[in-house]
This record gives sequence, structure tokens and C-alpha cells, in this order.
Amino acid sequence: MPATDWPQTVGDRFRRLGTVRVRTTVVATLVVGIALVVGGLLLVRLLHSSLVDNVQTAAELRARDVAAALEGGAPPPTLAVPGEEKSLIQVLDRTGAVVASSDNVAGEPAITHLAAGGARTIERLPISDHDPYRVVARQTTDHQFTVLVAQSLGPADSSTALVGRVLFAGIPILLVLVAGTTWIVAGRALRPVERIRAQVAAISAQELDRRVPEPTGEDEIARLARTMNAMLDRLERSQDRQRRFVSDASHELRSPIATIHHQLEVALAHPDRVTVDDLANELLPEDRRMAHVVEDLLLLARADEDILRVGRRPVDVDDLLLAEAGRLRQRGKVSVDTTTISAGRVLGDRAQLARLVRNLVDNAERHAASTVTLGLETSSNTVRVIVADDGAGVPAAERERIFERFTRLDDARARDSGGAGLGLAIVAEVARAHGGSVRVEGHPGARFVVTFPAVDTERSGD
Repeated sequence: MPATDWPQTVGDRFRRLGTVRVRTTVVATLVVGIALVVGGLLLVRLLHSSLVDNVQTAAELRARDVAAALEGGAPPPTLAVPGEEKSLIQVLDRTGAVVASSDNVAGEPAITHLAAGGARTIERLPISDHDPYRVVARQTTDHQFTVLVAQSLGPADSSTALVGRVLFAGIPILLVLVAGTTWIVAGRALRPVERIRAQVAAISAQELDRRVPEPTGEDEIARLARTMNAMLDRLERSQDRQRRFVSDASHELRSPIATIHHQLEVALAHPDRVTVDDLANELLPEDRRMAHVVEDLLLLARADEDILRVGRRPVDVDDLLLAEAGRLRQRGKVSVDTTTISAGRVLGDRAQLARLVRNLVDNAERHAASTVTLGLETSSNTVRVIVADDGAGVPAAERERIFERFTRLDDARARDSGGAGLGLAIVAEVARAHGGSVRVEGHPGARFVVTFPAVDTERSGD
């Protein structure tokens, strides 16, 4: 292996150690290991404490029996105290001298001096074994004698040590089982995730119709797969819209460009037949149409990128409607009904709202039979802009699609005077940018309703 490949290999190994499966196994093993060690230490400590308490209780019972015998009149020198291998007894007088004892400490001085009712652990006693002893003291009721009873802690220590050895010998085995189980379970749980990852990695921009496998159930991985497929659905629809958008935009721009190109070629070929005024009259409408399409495309592009800037100033929407009504009356193509326009104010960008109103009014004028109705309704929470015409209306099946870009129904296309099918798409985007929505209803003609949040007049400065 080349020397330059060694760090990369080590780095790859460390990266593999950082996988979710490895981290889950390591964390689970560490947590269980710490819990077992802490729990084991607490268990051993509690067990030892309980066994010591039992030893002290046995010593206290023996001391009480001896003290009761002394109180019954048995003289200390002749007190018969049976000797035992793991316990010892001494009887002390008021001066602290030993007056009686068990055989295993016969002739020995007092093993300790304790106040009546006291208890103490002594590590070494003058007897054959070397176990620690728990010593208790009890005084007779006449205060003539003090009884010392010592009980060996050796059995308690041995039992505690045995339990500790068994417990801590089993912890590594338990940790191996926990690590192995966690590794297997995590691997099986993450296997669908790896299949999803591999499928997504294989999907290219030309294969957005492919989908990731969806596991059965309602767990997190199943929801992840469904969410991933929903995202792929959105990407596929977005790609389709973009392709149609580019195709339709190219088609819309090709016509004015071809007209301009043709007129210029004619002017160059026959300069004596085409005057500047004629050329300008031919080219300016096409130039305006192309500029209008480009401007609409730029606005929709900004909306797609969520950078459609909306001002935050109060706008009197009724003024915009009345201005459009005056413009329609000057054109004289249709009659205009403004009797349902009331005062209404929206917080937003005046230029964009004016464009929204104009697009709706122009659309209504193109499709009206004779009358366009403009209305404005207000409530405590909303402002509703209404633009209606008495034309053929919009079929129920097309009432959502007409707000898509470059959408023109067949009837509309036959009567369209040059629209690119972007006006209603711009209406929908401007409404959304202002926190509103737009819908179309039957009137029996077409009735467009745009709903905006109302402005608090007190806070807006009025």
C-alpha cells in the first residue's frame, strides 16, 4: 500500500466507526455497562450492610440473654458462658475488669471499652481467626456488670465477596449480549434506510419517476420513505412545470421575435417601400408584447425563489378598483358595474396589488359578453376583491388549472388578443405573497374572488 493511502484508509475506518449502527451499539453498551456497574456496587454495598446488621442483631440478642442471667442472681465467677468459634463474650464489673468470659478469650483483658448500648467493629481480636468482629455492649439494670458480645463478620464478608465476584464476572457477558443484540437489531432496523439511500443515490434528474421502497407499518422509517416519495413527487411535478414553462415561454417569445425579424428583413430588402413610421408601427406592438411577457416571467421567477418583495404599507384597494373601472369605461368595450365597491384596505405593495387588479379586470374584459362587475367586501378580518363577467364562465374542472402558467382554455385562446396565459398565475402569486388566496366561482359567468387579511386601521396610522 502506498504511504499516501494510509491516512485515507485510517480516515475511512474512523468514518465507518461513526455510523449510526456503531454509535447505537457503543452508546447502548456504555449505558448498560455503567448501569450494571453502578447497580452492582449499590447491591453489594446494601447486601454487606444488611448482613452486618444481622450480625449486630444476633450479638445484641446474646448480650441481652447474658445480662438477664446476671440479673437473675448468677454470680459472675461461676457464670457459665459457652464458648463458640465465631463469637465471644466478656462480662466486666464496674471497674472494667473481666469477671467472666467465654472459653476462647479466657484470661484475656477486656477486648474494648464501650458505653452501654454502643457498637463497634474491631479488625483484630486475640483469638485464633483473623476476621473482623462486631462488638456490642449491654449493661445490667443494676449497673453492676457490662456484657460485651463480639460476633464475627467473616461470613458476612465472604458472602458479600462471593456475590460481588459472581456479579462482576457476569457483567462482561451481559455487555457482550447487549452489544450483539443491539448490533443485530440496529442493522435490521437500518436496512430499509440503506435501501432508501441506495435508491435515492441512483435517481438522476432524468429518472424522477422512480420511487424508494416503502416498508409496511407506521414507524419512523416508513414515514421517512413516504416523505421521500412525496418529495420526489413534488420534484417531478416541479420539473414538469419547469419544462412546460421553458417550452411555453420560448413559444410566446418566438412569435414576436419572428415578426420583428421578418419586418426588419423586409425593410432591409425594400427600403424604398417601408418608412420609419410604418416600421415603428409594426415593431412597437410586438416589442411591447415581448417586454410584457419577459416582465411577467421575471415576476414569476422571483415568486418561485421566494424573493417576491412585498411592501408593508396600507393600500386602499377600492381606489385601485375605481381606477380600473375608469380605464374600462374609457375603452368602451363593456359596461362596468361598481355599485358593490366599499372601502377596503390591505397591507402590502401598491404596485403589485394594482397589477393583480388589472390582470383580473383585463381577463374579465376579454371574456365578458357585455358587463364587468367590480366589487369589494370587507369584514373584521378579511377584504374580498370581486371581479366578475357575464361571459361563458370557467368549467368546474378547469377552475384550479387556470391559475397555472401559460394556461389558456380553448375558448379563451380563440378570443385572446395576445395574452400569454400568465396573468392569472401572477394574480395567484401576488395574492399568496400578501397572505391571501384566489378562487373562481360560477356567476353564471366567471367570478374571481381574492381574499386578503384586513388591516387594523388603528395600528395602520388612521
